[in-house]
Amino acid sequence: MHESRCPLHCHGHGVSRRQFLGTSALLLGSAVVGGCTNTTGRAPVAGLKPIRQFGPASTVRPTLRATFVRRKEPYGMWWPGAVYDGEAARTKYTKIIQDTAERLGMDLDLRPEPIHSGQEADAWVAEAKAAGPDGLLVVLLDRQKHSWPTAGKAMDSGLPTVVYSPVGSSFTTNTARVADKPGCVIYATDDTTQLVYGMRMIHARAKMRATRSLVLRGKERKDVPLADLGLTLRYVPAKDFLTEYRKTETDAEIRGMADDYIRHATRIFAATPDDVVHGIKSYVVARRLLEREACDAISMDCLGALGKSDVSLPCIAWSRMNDDGIPAACEADTGAIATQTLVQYLFDRPGFQQDPVPETARDAIVGAHCSCPTRLNGFDMPPEPYHIQHHHGNRDAVPVTHWRQGQPVTSADILPGKPSKMLIAAGWALENVKVPPAGGCVVSVMVEFDGVEDVLKWPGFHQIWFYGDYRDELVDFCKLAGLTPQMC
Repeated sequence: MHESRCPLHCHGHGVSRRQFLGTSALLLGSAVVGGCTNTTGRAPVAGLKPIRQFGPASTVRPTLRATFVRRKEPYGMWWPGAVYDGEAARTKYTKIIQDTAERLGMDLDLRPEPIHSGQEADAWVAEAKAAGPDGLLVVLLDRQKHSWPTAGKAMDSGLPTVVYSPVGSSFTTNTARVADKPGCVIYATDDTTQLVYGMRMIHARAKMRATRSLVLRGKERKDVPLADLGLTLRYVPAKDFLTEYRKTETDAEIRGMADDYIRHATRIFAATPDDVVHGIKSYVVARRLLEREACDAISMDCLGALGKSDVSLPCIAWSRMNDDGIPAACEADTGAIATQTLVQYLFDRPGFQQDPVPETARDAIVGAHCSCPTRLNGFDMPPEPYHIQHHHGNRDAVPVTHWRQGQPVTSADILPGKPSKMLIAAGWALENVKVPPAGGCVVSVMVEFDGVEDVLKWPGFHQIWFYGDYRDELVDFCKLAGLTPQMC
């Protein structure tokens, strides 16, 4: 994975914290450009009932069948040669596979002994096809005889397959013939992070296929499969959110969360403490609806449902849910739901759903929206600094996250269909655009992407931007999951 591509560094600008609690005074301020990570993080909120997934994805345990492949007799002169300690390698990779499966919550069926013959390979693949696991993992400890034919049989099984081939177990003559096989990914390397990522892809694909997303839109209830992605959309009338919001009391939990946001903001601009409270109430409402509808993710036609009412738009609530690992997408955009879900499952971090704006003088794209998570470095990492202000409608409270200057950024956009496509790009953050004086959504991040010939023709909409350069990893997932990758 490519976490450090750009030579730029984070240049922090000192901003004093101010105490906003117990006052509704408006404190004027502006966005920090290129602010560094806030290492203090947010303090736990007393009495907070953590939000969690309530749908099928919350209990699914993806299943993985794995095996080693090698000759039974000593290696000798044939590769990987007598110099290779196959038993030590098997011990090492077994521990990595078992530890990864336990950490991810996967049910692992690892063959007790390596596959030693073509006949054993036939039997193992047949058993796997009958069992129907979520994926296969084949680790080659040999290049000779039945090794690559066994990998080929696994790849022909119709099951998502990852082949891990340490150095010494393959020539390019082995890999070239099968490198583009659909539903399969080959990692030929001693770098075990690719072995782990192969397992993560199988896990994420299975969890995504189990995910049920609540979509608050329209007037009817229905469950709809999302193209060929496996994810289910549970449509619920948008008025349910408004009804639940109006009957929700502003209790100590809501005020505690609001106080916590205000306490850790770098400053507040135009918005009031009450604006923050009203926005946080949507977090509690969303939690109740997720539990009621047994869902794992959420989206809402927020402007259609709330734009003409006096109820706060849920920008700050969606930001907090994404920080908490609950995929939350704006505007009932089903592609954004799928992409946010995948990014969180694959990379353990939230993404920023945004409207792409061309910036021709800088040959860049400005990603603009009013709901951005703060834990861009990862769910278990400290949040980035943020200030609080009204969104572009001059109402409601929004946390404006400050993206690090020079930070590598990946853009992903799933276009559901049959087959589904994924638009992929990578670049680095140039600056945080101040709104105002610029117009548009108040979280406006300027990113320069690699290889873009004309920013006026940037494809897609509501792409998910997230920290790190993960172009190659997303292409691999597309190969494994049957999506068509398209580089922007």
